[in-house]
Formats: sequence, structure tokens, C-alpha cells
Amino acid sequence: MSDAGTSANVLPGLLKVAERAKREPEARMLALAHHVDEVLMTAAYRRIRKDAAVGVDGVTKEQYGEHLEENLRVLHKRMREGRYRHQPIRRVHIPKAPGKTRPIGISTIEDKIVQNALTMVLEVLYEPVFLDCSYGFRPGRSAHDALRTVNAACMRGEVNWVLEADIESFFDSIDRKKLMEMLRQRANDESFLRLVGKCLHVGVLDGEDYTEPDVGTAQGSTLSPMLGNIYLHHALDVWLDREVRPQLRGKACLVRYADDLVIGFERREDAEKVMAMLQQRMAEYGLRLHPEKTRLVPFERPPRQQDGGKGPGTFDFLGFTLLWRRTRNGNWGQNFRTRKARFQRAKVALNDFCRSHRHEPVKEQHASLCRRISGHIN
Repeated sequence: MSDAGTSANVLPGLLKVAERAKREPEARMLALAHHVDEVLMTAAYRRIRKDAAVGVDGVTKEQYGEHLEENLRVLHKRMREGRYRHQPIRRVHIPKAPGKTRPIGISTIEDKIVQNALTMVLEVLYEPVFLDCSYGFRPGRSAHDALRTVNAACMRGEVNWVLEADIESFFDSIDRKKLMEMLRQRANDESFLRLVGKCLHVGVLDGEDYTEPDVGTAQGSTLSPMLGNIYLHHALDVWLDREVRPQLRGKACLVRYADDLVIGFERREDAEKVMAMLQQRMAEYGLRLHPEKTRLVPFERPPRQQDGGKGPGTFDFLGFTLLWRRTRNGNWGQNFRTRKARFQRAKVALNDFCRSHRHEPVKEQHASLCRRISGHIN
């Protein structure tokens, strides 16, 4: 479990909540809504990127900030009186893979402030109880940390089989009723939960089409990553750690970054058992494992005397393909390379950049290309 929720970054108004959350991990917190005040919302406003995309009202962060104190005062009053309504989310589609797109929801600046404020309160409540296997969208944790954990478990010889799992359309499949029940186990304040509900039950404007989905959370919402972590904390992390792991004969290691996850196993029979159980467990929470992207991979470290330069199998995680390769001294070590589809997408994007900027001076083109290539290498 993490101590990040009681770090120095917590606002003074939330310190007592953070201390109690750490001290009593099973406690239900009451009277949380009053912490969503103008001070917290000011900090929430500062979390928004300067170049954040505009929502359906067309208001930018800079425009909203011209009269920030007055705008926040009016917003806070509407929230206190129960008159706050989340505006529809503007949906855009960004390229994901050849011929595919990912839908992203863009909220207004005002709604982003509310989402950020709620996220900051939930962060304080849940950081002390989230398990160490979770790395996505948490303070002080990154995708690189998740990859290092996978690498360390494999190098220690604890991973001979890997369950590579992909949850199909995770954020769009979350059962809102179950999510609210989970939240009540930690945040038992109806006023606070009503605010969360208003950020969940919102319409979506996709071009000229308006819909009101009754499941899922909008990808792109700043609150969605936190709600997704809470959902999988209950549906997967705690279940695997407290119910499944004691039944296994060998070691097992779950590493999850939001909805991207891999589970490493010492024994094949454990891997096959959990794979069958996981299908059923996800179905109980309205989730579905992608049949083509969920698989068991042999990943035992090859013996030193084995001929050849590659190990038994490969799996993908967080944009990388992981595999065993010979090191310079002849031992077997883990190798990370960019996923084929991700690398192809990067090359297409680079080619498009060169075509659209070839009118610029060569010196500027060179500097921009160097930045992009350095970013890819990093």
C-alpha cells in the first residue's frame, strides 16, 4: 500500500482526512462534500493544462481564469445549493491503429475543475488502500515503474508463465451501480456521491448526435482514471490478492497500469486456473476479456546452455514487447522493444510531420525531428 495520499502535496484542508484514511484503511468517511471548497477548486483549476481542449461551451482555461475568483464563487454556490449540472461531453475520435480510432470525451473547463476536485479527495481516501500492484494514474508512480516490477519478477525466476489480459472497452463497460456501491464502502457521504454521480451520468455530443449512455465513464474525463482504479481495485486487485493467491501452489505477480495488466506465474497449472477464473470474475462486473488479445505465454528464463538468440515467447505490455535475449556476456536477459503496431504508428506520424513542415527552414525541421526521436527513445 502507498503513503502517497498523505504526502506533502495534500492541501491543509484535507490533511485530517488523509491522516484518518491512512490510520483506518477500512473506515467509511463521512462529511466529505464540504472539503470541495473554493480553495480546493482553485488547486483543481491549476491542475488543468494551459492548452486544454475546450468543451461544448468553447471557453478556454485562460478565458475562465480572467475572472477566476468570481467564477469559482458562483460555481461553489451552485454546488452547495444542488444546482450544479455537468454539461454534455464533446466526443472526438483520435487515431489508435490502422483503420481504428479511440473515442475521447472533452469536458468544459468548469466541469474539469469539479472532476479534478473530486479526484483530489478520492486520491486522499484511496491511496492508503490501493495495492502495490497498481501503477496507473497514481502520484509517484509511472509506467516505467510497472515495467521495472515485471522485469524484476522475471529476473528473480518467479515468472515462468505470463497471462497477458486485455479488458475490452473497459471505461465504456464500467457498471455505474456497482461503482457507486464500491465508493460507499469508503466515502459514505451522499452529497459527495451525488457530485460524483453528476460527473458520471452525463450526455455525450458526438458531432450532431447526442446520447446519454447508462454504463461506463467517459475516456478523457479527469475523474475516469481514478474511478477506473477504484473499480479494478475491488474487481481484480483485492480478489486476486486475498482470495485467489492463497489457492495457488506457486508464486503469482499482478502488475496493472489502469486497465492494462499482466499476471506472472511460477507454475503453469496456476496460470490456467486463474485464466479460467478471471473470465468469470470479469463477467460478474460487466467486463469482458478480449478473446484474441488475452492469452497465456510461456516465459521461463532459458537455460544458459540453450542455443539460439531468442527465448521461448513474447508478450506486450504498455507499448513494449518483452522477450528474452542473449546479453553480451552470454547470459539471458530481458529485452524491451517498441510494439510493432506502436512503432508503425510512430513512423506514420513522423512521415506526416515531415510532409506538413517541409516548407520550414531545415534547421527548425532538424530540431523538431530530434525532439521527436529523443522522445521515442526515452
